[in-house]
Amino acid sequence: SFTYSDDYNRAALDSLRKTVAELALDATANSTATLRAGFTTVRDVGSWHFIDVGLRNAIASGKIVGPRMLVSVHAIGSTGGHCDDGAGFRAGLFGRETDVTDGVVNSADEARKAVRLNIKYGADVIKTCATGGVLSPTDDVDTPQLTQEELNALVDEAHALRRKTAAHAHGATGAKRAIRAGIDSIEHGSFLDDEALALMKAKGTVYIPTLMASWWIADRLERGTYYPPAIVAKARLAIASVNAVVRKAAAQGVVVGLGTDAGVYPHGRNAHEFALLVNDGLTPAAALRAGTVVDAELLGLSKEIGTLEAGKLADIVAVPGDPLSDIRQTEKVFFVMRAGQVYRNDRAVAKGEAVR
Repeated sequence: SFTYSDDYNRAALDSLRKTVAELALDATANSTATLRAGFTTVRDVGSWHFIDVGLRNAIASGKIVGPRMLVSVHAIGSTGGHCDDGAGFRAGLFGRETDVTDGVVNSADEARKAVRLNIKYGADVIKTCATGGVLSPTDDVDTPQLTQEELNALVDEAHALRRKTAAHAHGATGAKRAIRAGIDSIEHGSFLDDEALALMKAKGTVYIPTLMASWWIADRLERGTYYPPAIVAKARLAIASVNAVVRKAAAQGVVVGLGTDAGVYPHGRNAHEFALLVNDGLTPAAALRAGTVVDAELLGLSKEIGTLEAGKLADIVAVPGDPLSDIRQTEKVFFVMRAGQVYRNDRAVAKGEAVR
């Protein structure tokens, strides 16, 4: 999501108080920060009010500055689950119950319809919530939230319409349902077990640990940031488990990509994910591949981006040192080129040269 708030209650209030225009302007500023941090392509896996579609289109047409975007419109999940934006609010507050038009489904047929609706309104990728979440107020973090039949239908429909799929999944049971359905990536995976990792390796399912999210929430808890007690309990469970899962996944040869759950932490700090992956067992080279080659393949864009080769788009980022020796050099970006156009060149600015 291209919005962010550091306070749980303020985030909930902002979702009700801010106009769609204000949220879109927030997203515009955050997209620029993300590009300047060196991220030339992003996948946005859940948004409100079609802000993601408008933002993607505005960037693509050159109206605003940001990374190229693949968007998902509504994340698709179950009634009362992690993807149900009405969960935790009193009945009737929004005038009606959330339904398939909001990405909330309760059957295989509704899952197919939700995929079709998302694509109708501009989705490049389909996101689903296969388990509970940390920041959602009414569920357990690890419980499965869609049936095998619902996930099978969702993935089948998305793939039939040539869209990649991603599943939010903390718990092993829901993750395994998504993997068996043919999901392209598992996000978070805080409690993946040996069977889930073996399935992922066998099927080539990409694991996106989103370590920035757990790292940031852990830091906020240490600083006394308010979260409701139930969410604190869920966060502590996930934080205590995910690092060991990533180490095991890396050791067992599961394909690991780089994603950050942007929106949980301030936009523009995305590159710290590289260091967190290295801390959890990836080599610096593997971490760099996760954020380039692996992600490009996951997005279906490997013919255009992911490596520097003749015939591909000129997406180039420069840092002052060697990230193979010090992975945190990735957090010191001073030059960004996307598709041959320079969007950041701090050294030229220091010399008084213009940057277009």
